[in-house]
Amino acid sequence: MNVVFAVKQYVSKMIEDSGPGMKVLLMDKETTSIVSMVYTQSEILQKEVYLFERLDSLNRETMKHLKAICFLRPTKENVEYLIQELRRPKYSIYYVYFSNVISKSDVKSLAEADEQEVVAEVQEFYGDYIAVNPHVFSLNLLGCCQGRSWDLAQLSRTAQGLTALLLSLKKCPMIRYQLSSEPAKRLAECVKQVITKEYELFDFRRTEVPPLLLILDRSDDAITPLLNQWTYQAMVHELLGINNNRIDLSRVPGISKDLREVVLSAENDEFYANNMYLNFAEIGSNIKNLMEDFQRRKPKEQQKLESIADMKAFVENYPQFKKMSGTVSKHVTVVGELSRLASERNLLEVSEVEQELACQNDHSSAHQNVRRLLQNPKVTEFDATRLVMLYALHYERHSSNSLPGLMTDLKNKGVSEKYRKLVSAVVEYGGKRVRGSDLFSPKDAVAITKQFLKGLKGVENVYTQHQPFLYETLDQLIKGKLKDGQYPYLGPSTLRDRPQDIIVFIIGGATYEEALTVYNLNRTTPGVRIVLGGTTIHNTKRQMSLLGMVPVLNFDLNNLCNCLQDSGQIRPTE
Repeated sequence: MNVVFAVKQYVSKMIEDSGPGMKVLLMDKETTSIVSMVYTQSEILQKEVYLFERLDSLNRETMKHLKAICFLRPTKENVEYLIQELRRPKYSIYYVYFSNVISKSDVKSLAEADEQEVVAEVQEFYGDYIAVNPHVFSLNLLGCCQGRSWDLAQLSRTAQGLTALLLSLKKCPMIRYQLSSEPAKRLAECVKQVITKEYELFDFRRTEVPPLLLILDRSDDAITPLLNQWTYQAMVHELLGINNNRIDLSRVPGISKDLREVVLSAENDEFYANNMYLNFAEIGSNIKNLMEDFQRRKPKEQQKLESIADMKAFVENYPQFKKMSGTVSKHVTVVGELSRLASERNLLEVSEVEQELACQNDHSSAHQNVRRLLQNPKVTEFDATRLVMLYALHYERHSSNSLPGLMTDLKNKGVSEKYRKLVSAVVEYGGKRVRGSDLFSPKDAVAITKQFLKGLKGVENVYTQHQPFLYETLDQLIKGKLKDGQYPYLGPSTLRDRPQDIIVFIIGGATYEEALTVYNLNRTTPGVRIVLGGTTIHNTKRQMSLLGMVPVLNFDLNNLCNCLQDSGQIRPTE
């Protein structure tokens, strides 16, 4: 189950089916992102695709010597654009591929518009999602729900993306969903409806153990997206932001023009592929080794070219040398900027307290440490808010809850109201009233022992104590112990055997920390293959922007604090 390979195969097949000759690839905004995640421009150029155009671009020239490969989402807008295109074709012949199921009426409209008979082929190729890593996919959707209910357009797009993923992996799964989440149940029903309606498409060879689709809700674990990260891919996304494998470095002090935007793709960058799941300390050491290797090779490339053989060797090795030079400068720049931001924002200290809030249950210590950091001028309003949000989630119903005092500390620090409002928003979104699980307490003696041993491992693990709640859910699922009462099956059938192929989808977005969890489970659990997807891939900034959209029902934060004080659940800070 490799989502990068699945999408790449579709793109390769489109190009191969169009035969030899010069081609243009016509896409829309979304399919441009889908293709760019699995193929570089230079790779596609080698397959005689010399032009990349958007179907909605009005300024395209007529080029009758080119064949057109159209890869489009089957939206009303795209069908209308394609109808206009076929009435006045700019290219000699058209191979049309839709990224999902297209209605018969739309196909009929296209056929009627094709008066010049330029369309050679119309097919459905189900690459309707963003393949992030081989085991991770995203739909690049933000704000999919309004309160506790789906935005209907986003529900439709999510169901389409998820069914396309299943079709591309050739899976017809049994479906389980998180009972405490109405959006999870609704999505499960929508996916089931599509599978039932398009039963011929899902008629794959039966496996002994059917695949399983597990639909979860981000609100069940609002902690994970709020934590600083210390593995390479997750840290880059947290501090710099990864957008379709691209990183914007334009704000880095003294950045050179050619490094203002860089691409980090494990498919085309060996250093990144080997280091994306390693922690920051190891990355620093590996960058040093990369630099030294580069320096060793450099003099050989710059030696005098005294013979034809020297020149030939230089020409043969130069592309590899140039690629290595680009890799070195890119990663040195990225790691340097991560290091600068971590130091400037005091992130080691901030992260240590975050981990304490997420993993430990010592309220007094946590409260003191949060207050101490709120007094520290190096701690930004962004990080200060994050700490109070984590405190509010963990100690929401603690008898000594001191949230009003921390809110006063935030205000005294000069934290804007926009940020302060997020504290009540995160409790409304992922507080105890909403969660279907007990996020902070180990469930059994084994889990308690594990947590105790984790505390004994020493200071080198202090920044990576946290294990996403997804780990426990998948661990229970793999062992056949995930409770039907909390995660029911849709329909009467249930799995008798332990699942082998698992697709887990998180409404509200997955994180790179969870991607690492799934990567490790795939590596260490023989016979089990897991793919993780989400409406988006989160970092704290993205989670906060989404929380800014969450309506806080019936109360503002002061009312929340006053209500809890009146009920005796919290007391004001002295």
